[in-house]
Amino acid sequence: MNRVLFVCLGNICRSPSAEGIFRKIVQAKGFEDAFEIDSAGTGDWHIGHTPDQRAQQAASRRDVDLSALRARQLSIEDIIYHDLILVMDRRNRADVFSLAQPEHEHKIRYLLEYSEQYDGLEIPDPYYGGTHGFDLVLDMIEDSCKRLLNSIIE
Repeated sequence: MNRVLFVCLGNICRSPSAEGIFRKIVQAKGFEDAFEIDSAGTGDWHIGHTPDQRAQQAASRRDVDLSALRARQLSIEDIIYHDLILVMDRRNRADVFSLAQPEHEHKIRYLLEYSEQYDGLEIPDPYYGGTHGFDLVLDMIEDSCKRLLNSIIE
């Protein structure tokens, strides 16, 4: 079982989008029984909330339903339990590292590290922008998740 966790700040935009996109890609390849996929946020502002409506709409246009997801806060147990923790930006990475014990730090990676189409390490937070930002973020996530799956199954 490959236990993959996506992490962003509030768990209402980027990380639930990544969870939904990765789940769809994994299912399309027939590997759903080999993965446990989840998401969390480093902050506690949105615990229990559904993903941002703009994120849900952007995902829906790609046949990904995020409506059943609920925001939750990252825990130390998450870091111990998951095999791979994929963060969206430097702040998320610093927050996850602040919780992680040294023996778990190797699990923490930037999701965008897996992209061949986009440069850099950070997937921008679309929360304070317009709808175009959500589509761009999903493009970045989708490209990264395809290559992520390939790297895991190789």
